[in-house]
Amino acid sequence: MSATLPSIELANEIERSEIEYMTDRMTAIQSRPDNPEGIEIETFGNAVALYSRTMPWATFNTVKGLTDRDIDYIEPILEFYRQRDRKVQFEIIPSLTDHSVLNRLSELGLYQAGFHCSLVAQPSVLESSRDTIRIEELPEDQFEQYATIHCRGTGLPDDGIPYVAQNNKVLHGRPGWKFYIAYVNESPAAVSVMYIQSEKASLTFAATLPQFRNLGLHQQLLQRRITDAYHSGCRLVVGQCAFLSQSHRNMESAGMKLGYVRTSWTEK
Repeated sequence: MSATLPSIELANEIERSEIEYMTDRMTAIQSRPDNPEGIEIETFGNAVALYSRTMPWATFNTVKGLTDRDIDYIEPILEFYRQRDRKVQFEIIPSLTDHSVLNRLSELGLYQAGFHCSLVAQPSVLESSRDTIRIEELPEDQFEQYATIHCRGTGLPDDGIPYVAQNNKVLHGRPGWKFYIAYVNESPAAVSVMYIQSEKASLTFAATLPQFRNLGLHQQLLQRRITDAYHSGCRLVVGQCAFLSQSHRNMESAGMKLGYVRTSWTEK
């Protein structure tokens, strides 16, 4: 039987891979001298609440792992974020919660604000055929270059480059983390990241400079990471993307399939 057939067990594994990589990432940032980003990680039952004082984006201020057994923790979680003057985001996974959780969120003034996809595959060897594209693991002395592509590829301002560099360099050499950089005719063009734990590989990030888009870089970085996950002995590869985005299409083309569509709930 395929390891990626839909099941509650698979949904749990997909979500666990996302919790593992984000918790490890924020723990590493938290370990920087004096915790400059104000990272806090709290557990409420099965749920993990992530918070950053200086990074207000939902990615760094979200609740993962909430189940129908955690309904009594919803109000304490809300209070945790309200004390820090931050809106909460609950990531709700199909089959892991029920109508009672959704009804309670609604009663407390939260609403469903969005959707996000998680895709999954069993890793395999995927061959690249683009002679003009070269992909290497990122050297430790190139995190400024990584951060430049990260920011300009996602629309962040250049004044964020030093902070992105510092918050990612702390992951270099940390068990499980791999950073990649792609070159087009020897020009730095795209980057991506992968985290491996418990025989699962999480494709945690990818970005391409605007002038190098539509050249197949995201696809090539996907293939490289999936192949590396295979050689690392992983059972599963997991990735996230917006529904029907180019990333979604590229992941499907690389052999990944939809694991679930989660919903995001936040305060009005």
